[in-house]
Amino acid sequence: MATEHAFRADRPPGAEASRNGESGRNDTVPVEQRRRELVLVLILASVQFFSIVDFMVVMPLGPQLRRTLGIDTFQFGLIVASYTVSAGVAGLVGSSVLDRFGRKRAFLTLFVGFLAGTMLCGLSFNYATLLFARIVTGAFGGILGGMALAIIGDVFPEERRGRATGVLMSAFALASVVGVPICIEIGTRFGWHVPFLALAAAGLPFLLLAVRILPPLRDHLDGRVHSHPWAQLRQTFNHANHLRAFALTFTIMFGGFSVIPYISLYLVGNVGVTEHNLTWVYVTGGLLTLVGAPLIGRLADRFGKLSVYRVVASVAACLMLVVTTLSPEPLALAVGVVGALMLSNAGRMVAGLAIVTGSVEPRQRGGFMSANSAVQHLASGLGAFVGGKIIVSAGDGVLLHFGRVGIMAMAATLLTLWLAGRVRSAESLHASRRLTTEATQPAAPSLR
Repeated sequence: MATEHAFRADRPPGAEASRNGESGRNDTVPVEQRRRELVLVLILASVQFFSIVDFMVVMPLGPQLRRTLGIDTFQFGLIVASYTVSAGVAGLVGSSVLDRFGRKRAFLTLFVGFLAGTMLCGLSFNYATLLFARIVTGAFGGILGGMALAIIGDVFPEERRGRATGVLMSAFALASVVGVPICIEIGTRFGWHVPFLALAAAGLPFLLLAVRILPPLRDHLDGRVHSHPWAQLRQTFNHANHLRAFALTFTIMFGGFSVIPYISLYLVGNVGVTEHNLTWVYVTGGLLTLVGAPLIGRLADRFGKLSVYRVVASVAACLMLVVTTLSPEPLALAVGVVGALMLSNAGRMVAGLAIVTGSVEPRQRGGFMSANSAVQHLASGLGAFVGGKIIVSAGDGVLLHFGRVGIMAMAATLLTLWLAGRVRSAESLHASRRLTTEATQPAAPSLR
């Protein structure tokens, strides 16, 4: 059983000094500690993988769901939206209570609930039961990512947090490249129930590994007097730095999801990419992200999270405009441009989430990241809603005014360059308060 000391984020007494001073670059970390940290991150990334595949696979299974359940487009939209709305509400509730428990206990509870919800999806026999199952799955799975980031924030020090976040974000790419195509194939061959049952079964071994390997991570509970859950929720949202971090998260997600849900429709209707060739678009983007996300995380650790975020987000902003104004192009060009957008979008999330995670004190991190997860889901839903209101679908499948959505997304992304600079790390805020306190304290009277 792993001990909490082995995963402590701050250096133990007598730890070896950094090769490059106190900047944290190229820290000399014991090999055994690095091994434990790698295993921990891989478990968290695996859980993220299952959560992301479960969320994404519903959309390509849509035609089969509509046919077998006898539902219309609006009812299918409710199946998709129910997950996001449930996740957002659960995130707000979780932000007021999750910091009352150890990270391990909270994470395992969420993972068990997610696996149960996924199994219920596979056992659903009509529209109502599937809708209920998606609500359950969203309530637990929607905030798993926030809890995983809270654990990374507790375990990894500031100078190595970006790299760990990059590995975690690789789960998104792996889900696009491997998980979703496999589930689509299984669903096509054996029916839409089977992918959900397969995901639930595949997740059980990782649940057992998490039980064995995750440390309790209860340091944030030491000496803490718990306030009323609603008072804790107010405390999370009354902190100025927290609000700046939430604003950054909201704007990142709003800009991205005003464009991303409609890329496939635009490629098929406007650019001339066939539905069969869409697989190459997402596989390419996923592979680029799988390689690039950890690299961007390491660059963020080396050169600073804010500097790397501003570079990657600027690239993403330009690519959003390019993608939303593509005319009929060769397949290779469309694949390359959209793949680059997927990489830059994931890269800005790596650096951006590292900035957000570092903005909160450890004792509040679980509730804060749960609230941040709620902000992510609600902003994603709003971005998709606004983008859908702007876009007009012509009778021949061509999308009109997608370029306007691209301009809006580009403006939102450029706004985050300023918002990211407004977020302060918890360490810097603590140091500022300490210096202010020392400066205002009266000097001790001298003894004559």
